[in-house]
Amino acid sequence: MLFRSTKYMDMKLPSDFSPEERRERAMSLFRQGYNCCQSVVLTFADVLSEQVTVELLATIGSGFGGGMARMREVCGSFSGVVIMSGFISPATDPTNQDGRRANYALVQQFAEEFKKRNGGSIVCRELLGLAPAKIVEDPAPSARTEEYYKKRPCAEIIGNAAMIVAEYLVRNQK
Repeated sequence: MLFRSTKYMDMKLPSDFSPEERRERAMSLFRQGYNCCQSVVLTFADVLSEQVTVELLATIGSGFGGGMARMREVCGSFSGVVIMSGFISPATDPTNQDGRRANYALVQQFAEEFKKRNGGSIVCRELLGLAPAKIVEDPAPSARTEEYYKKRPCAEIIGNAAMIVAEYLVRNQK
């Protein structure tokens, strides 16, 4: 079994866990070539190691980069935050409306914080200052050059996303 339903309280934060370090870790993963969503979820792989593997996290996040496969829709790093909300506040039983409500409330809370830190949006094209979604981009990922990193705010946005989750985990640990 790759996944067992869990509550946040079952997650053990390492003794050296810090939101600032998690922010840097997410940014580093992005610079290593992971997409924005993968960079966020893989930042917490050690915390989730009893529930899922690193490979599964990378697989789950693989299609969310570039605002969902470079379609520039919901930011991949915010998608990573949403994935993390499922581990923090799982809504695995479709008959449990309280569980679903709690999960949705957490996602909405995370969205508000994400918007505050990243210019008021959770939409990739808006965060990047791109034209409205009339042109479909080539599905090939952009080359990760120094120029790419200079002109894109992605690493900062990814760091902010990871920090939002990390701060929540610190505030709510036992």
